[in-house]
Amino acid sequence: MPNAPVIAVDTNVLFDLADNDEVVLDCFSTISKKFEKAPILVLPTVIVEVTDLLDSDDPESKSLAYTALTSLRTPWGFQPINFIPAGHGIVEETARKMRNARLLPEDEVHDSLIIAEAGLINATILLSNDSHLKDIDQNRLKKFLEECSISCPIIFSPWKIVKEFFNSVH
Repeated sequence: MPNAPVIAVDTNVLFDLADNDEVVLDCFSTISKKFEKAPILVLPTVIVEVTDLLDSDDPESKSLAYTALTSLRTPWGFQPINFIPAGHGIVEETARKMRNARLLPEDEVHDSLIIAEAGLINATILLSNDSHLKDIDQNRLKKFLEECSISCPIIFSPWKIVKEFFNSVH
């Protein structure tokens, strides 16, 4: 059996899971069958985004944020991390350079932080439904992160995980 990948999740994936989205449920079922011991990590910026949404005026967002935060460890078994060993300065500088290189729009600060954090913890896969992330030029991103001496996660949507791996698990 291949080594289990390290999987990081974006905020939208947590919200979809909290909302019992069928594709996201199938994605995590597929991951757990294919890679039984794959750690699923929740990055610091994702925790900040979810926590910020607890104060939302939108009752649905507030409810999903609460469900996501209270479900991270049990029953989902995810590992929230609140510290990147490289430090926030390196994360922020990498994210800024990523936006300056036009890999992401300038206003996608959190998305660039999430990619930098995922790379710095050596995540193999970053799960996201965000078009800015899942549609990024993966070759350019890999080259950029290699120049920063940071590993490059492969960014997949939950749908793509289900599509690519579902048949190989059943």
